[in-house]
Amino acid sequence: MLRPGWLVLAAVVGLFAYLCFTVLAPWQLGKNTTTEHRNDLISNSINAETVPVGEVIADGTIAPDDEWRNITDTGSYQPDADILVRLQSIEGAPSYEVLTPFVLDDGRTILVNRGYVRPINGAEAPPIAAPPTDPVTLNGRIRLSEGTAPGRVPMVEDGAKQVYSIDARPIGEFIGTDLVDAYIQLEPDQPGGLGTIPLPQLDAGPYLSYGFQWLAFGIMAPLGLAYFIRAEWRERRKEKALAEAGTTPDDSTPEAPPAPARSSRLRKPEPVSVPRTAKEARLADRYGNSR
Repeated sequence: MLRPGWLVLAAVVGLFAYLCFTVLAPWQLGKNTTTEHRNDLISNSINAETVPVGEVIADGTIAPDDEWRNITDTGSYQPDADILVRLQSIEGAPSYEVLTPFVLDDGRTILVNRGYVRPINGAEAPPIAAPPTDPVTLNGRIRLSEGTAPGRVPMVEDGAKQVYSIDARPIGEFIGTDLVDAYIQLEPDQPGGLGTIPLPQLDAGPYLSYGFQWLAFGIMAPLGLAYFIRAEWRERRKEKALAEAGTTPDDSTPEAPPAPARSSRLRKPEPVSVPRTAKEARLADRYGNSR
């Protein structure tokens, strides 16, 4: 019978393996699929024809496969209506992205991401350059709303409207304007543009390898547990066999022979042979002993 601790460990390993196959690996593999789809859309849009924004927002939303398309739109910025997107990082530095409602010629209003500005005095938003008040034509890329994390509600701080993500519906409720459920990210050198937000790098990232790693962990954890359980089971069988034979593991080990006892008596030293001279050798031969 296994120790009770093995049952607890087996439950933990089983839960870990279950999470690897149902949560952790699908999470990373899903991110890899999403990133590859985004990269394909961007790659296809580079050489694609620019279309009027009305063609991709005909029903007030855009299809997922239309994201990142190059569009053109004509209309006017709403004055004094900037919204800052806080806690952003552009090119590795803290930034605010600046959104401004833009009224299209057909009367609908869509958010335009004019670019980014750097904070001052730590995290304080700097003064924002006002966009043109006259009608303008803009070139940009159509983007889907990002969604809003729970608890991340719009706010007013230091006299500026601020949000945590670009989500057209809650922002529209916040500013009291009916917005198209999408936004436009400006290309460089556009009227009202600020710091240009670069396109994402077309790299799938490490998500695929991370997904395979979680799958490998989910396989190796039960195998490792089975190995250690088998090792303990074999050790218990060995102990049981020795007990039935009336021996213990120590009894089965042959004892080393005792070391020979040292004699307490001193041995008589051997006589030392002294070299003889030629004369002494002749006398010894003559008288039978040495002189």
